[in-house]
Amino acid sequence: MRLFEQSVTPSNQPLAERLRPTQLDEVIGQSHLLDEKGLLRRLFEAGELPSMILWGPPGIGKTTLARLLAQRARAAFEAISAVQSGIPELKSLLTRASERLAFHQQNTVIFIDEIHRFNKTQQDFLLPHVESGRLTLLGATTENPGFAVIPALRSRCISVALEPLGEDELAALIKRGLIALESKADDDAVNLLKRWSQGDARRCLNLLEWAHKLSGGETISAATVAIAADRSAVLQDRGGVHHYDTASALIKSMRASDVNAALHYLARMLEGGEEVAFIARRLVIFASEDVGNAAPLGLVVAQAAADAVRFVGMPEAALNLSQAVSFLACAPKSRACTEAINAARADLQNGAWPEIPDALLNRRRPNPVDEPEQGPGTLLPKALAGRIYYPLGE
Repeated sequence: MRLFEQSVTPSNQPLAERLRPTQLDEVIGQSHLLDEKGLLRRLFEAGELPSMILWGPPGIGKTTLARLLAQRARAAFEAISAVQSGIPELKSLLTRASERLAFHQQNTVIFIDEIHRFNKTQQDFLLPHVESGRLTLLGATTENPGFAVIPALRSRCISVALEPLGEDELAALIKRGLIALESKADDDAVNLLKRWSQGDARRCLNLLEWAHKLSGGETISAATVAIAADRSAVLQDRGGVHHYDTASALIKSMRASDVNAALHYLARMLEGGEEVAFIARRLVIFASEDVGNAAPLGLVVAQAAADAVRFVGMPEAALNLSQAVSFLACAPKSRACTEAINAARADLQNGAWPEIPDALLNRRRPNPVDEPEQGPGTLLPKALAGRIYYPLGE
């Protein structure tokens, strides 16, 4: 626990977390997997747990099902995110798994969220350990495993497709949420919640919770849901319009050197629950794309903020992002580096690759073709002599 970090109690947990099922019969949706003849129901009843890749849209229960299956199999449950972890974390986890198996005869389930974010090397690292039975792998991904997971690892796992929640299932979820919140909602509000949730249980409960907070104890109306949707737009739509609109507004405000607008859109992203790693990546890109050599320290500040975000975490990471955003917004701007590399790549993409001059080769060609010396001041290939990508002084 970090210094000054308060313990998380049920009262200050998000509604979606408070309502996370603790038993399989509490899970709403996925009837094709959880009914009497469903795959996951059969595995659960048998207490068996093979390695699996759970895939489907966000907010439909992949993490919850993984926890419940591991609990039923009496296995230790270790959860990591592929976004924040790498081989060092996997090595540490494997050491614990080996000790657990040796001293307590207990198997370990490793749950890797967003497993598609692991590169080939990281996925390859898991292969011998999954194959040997030292651990059971449960991977979660929003991508089709056929494209997102390497064939060797995929062949050692069962691929299980999860589905978005239907309208009746969302209605049952909303009813459960209203009971927990001790609140009420009119029919129009419920219909709007179902429509805007798009089959995502977490999105539905987050939107319901915000609407409840804004209702002031009154019955939740469709108008209140609409207001709440704007407040939580980034969280509700990380892969869609609101997500990219808000990110675009942040970038364009920094590009226009409007520091106040930039901080406003940063705050909207943070309050909406946007992943801080996504924000940090955008700032590092912006530092080179739009600030460039007009203020080279911008890249240093942006990268330092990205490192700090990983080290500190939220909520304090908001301070690191604020420092970087305000610096980049106020910095002088130059797109010379961006335009230079785009022009250089375009020359290669639009034509043949000219030969590198003999004088620059690691070894001279056996029978170099006699050609006139190129003009002074350029080491470009002859076909590009005189080409200027980066004007001096930019």
